[in-house]
Order: sequence, then structure tokens, then C-alpha cells
Amino acid sequence: MSDDFLTIEPRIHDVGHLEVARFLPHMKCRHLGPFVFFDHIGPAAMPAGVGMDVRPHPHIGLATVTYLFEGAIEHRDSLGFDQVIRPGDVNWMTAGRGIVHSERTPAAERAAGQRMHGIQTWVALPQADEETTPAFHHHPAATLPSLTLDEGRVRLRVVAGDAFGLRSPVAVFARTLYVAIECDAGARLTIDEEHRERGIHVADGAVAIGGHTLTAGQMLVLPARGTFALHALVPTRLFLFGGDPLDGERFMWWNFVSSSRERIEQAKRDWSEGRFDRVPGETEFIPLPDR
Repeated sequence: MSDDFLTIEPRIHDVGHLEVARFLPHMKCRHLGPFVFFDHIGPAAMPAGVGMDVRPHPHIGLATVTYLFEGAIEHRDSLGFDQVIRPGDVNWMTAGRGIVHSERTPAAERAAGQRMHGIQTWVALPQADEETTPAFHHHPAATLPSLTLDEGRVRLRVVAGDAFGLRSPVAVFARTLYVAIECDAGARLTIDEEHRERGIHVADGAVAIGGHTLTAGQMLVLPARGTFALHALVPTRLFLFGGDPLDGERFMWWNFVSSSRERIEQAKRDWSEGRFDRVPGETEFIPLPDR
């Protein structure tokens, strides 16, 4: 990591009634800690009768992490898990050697309409664990450790990994920093050197840190060294994330992440030729892209 601050501007994608801002990978920051993919979903109002329908698709070599502020998503996978995630919960899916899943709006929310706002990330598995057995774990919000600071003006929840003397029950494969933070206007928080790589993403609100002002939908990578004071300018929700550096570069193509180009080529063939397990009860799927 650099000794300078780095501001990351996202690429915006419209996926129908829902705007997605993609921050990682970025040409100046392909990964931060184990995080190789970082999407900010919404906020958006989805009208009655309209829902999100991400058809079954495969993953290898990573873990997907979903965290919502608003709305609900139904996860179904080739291991047979069917789990609705709601605000404050964590869905952690370890793809390992290969898994298939779909993500859809639950029936009740589709009928009534809902607001959607959340973060989806991918965490690259260490090289020794890239071919681990696929798994899925759901962690309700109440099981995640939380802490209040600055006389109650800062409220944080450790989503995964460890921070501020707390450890999440989410099983991680490398040291990870992933904290959801809510701040009242005027609140202050010290970010120390506990983790080697650190970044901040503001979901809504505004903060000042290290001479930089971040507003909703912005990301800042912190220098490799130094303790920094964060000041909330207005009521704010943000993420502090990162961890230990990856053990080598990763190749990414579509939904596949690996330290080996050959392994990604094999995954392409496996999906095209039907060798991945299917999601029970699902007949649709996303074909392999042409490029």
C-alpha cells in the first residue's frame, strides 16, 4: 500500500430499478486486504410487482458477503440453502472449488415493493484454501458483536474479522477488517494501525478524515501507516474494511477468482458443459458471457 490517501471513484451500473456502484476492483487498487470486489447497491425504491432476479450463476475461489441497510434478498444455492437476508444480518457464502447461487426479491417484498440499500463484497480465499469445500453461513444481526463509543455517538458492528477489541463469529480465512459504523453528527472515531490495509466507504452522510471530506457513495483508501481521526459532519453510515494483504495477485473473470488462469479456464468449461451442481428448484441460469 502507498503512504498516500487514494480516492476511488466507482463505475455506475443500472440493473433495472436499481443502481449499483462498483468500487473494487479499480485500476489503482485491485484489492484491499482480502477484498477484491466491492459493490454499493442503491439506495433505491423498488415498486410493487418489481423485484431483483439474479439467476443462478457460479463462483470459485472466493467468499461472497452480503450486508443490507434496507430491503431483503432471498439466497438459494447448490448446497440446498434457502435463506432470506435482512438488514444487519450477514450472509457469507464460501465458493471454494465451486458453488452456484441465485439472489431474488422474496415474494412478500416483491408484492408490496421495498427500498433496497446495501453492500455486496467478494473476499478472495488464500491460495491454500481456493479449492476448499463450498459452504454457506447465515449470521443474524443479534449475533454480531457491537460497541458504542464517543458517549454513544458512534455505534459499530463487526461484520467479519476483528476490530476494536471485538471478533465476529463469521469464520474468515485470513485476517479481515469489516465494520459497519453509524455516527451522529459531530461524532469522532480513531482509526489506528491495527490492520495493515484499511479503507473507508461512506454509504450515506459525510465525514472528514486526514484532510479529506467524503460524502455518500465515496471510498478512501488510507495510507499504510498512521492513526487517523474520523469526524462525522452529519449523521453518517460507513464501512471500515481491509485486513492483511493478499498472498499474491488474483485473476478475475466474470464470477471466477483464482491465483491461476488455468483454473479460471477450467471453470469456464465446467459451467458451459454443465459440470457445476444446480440450485434445487431453479431451472433458469446465466449463460457464460461471450467475453
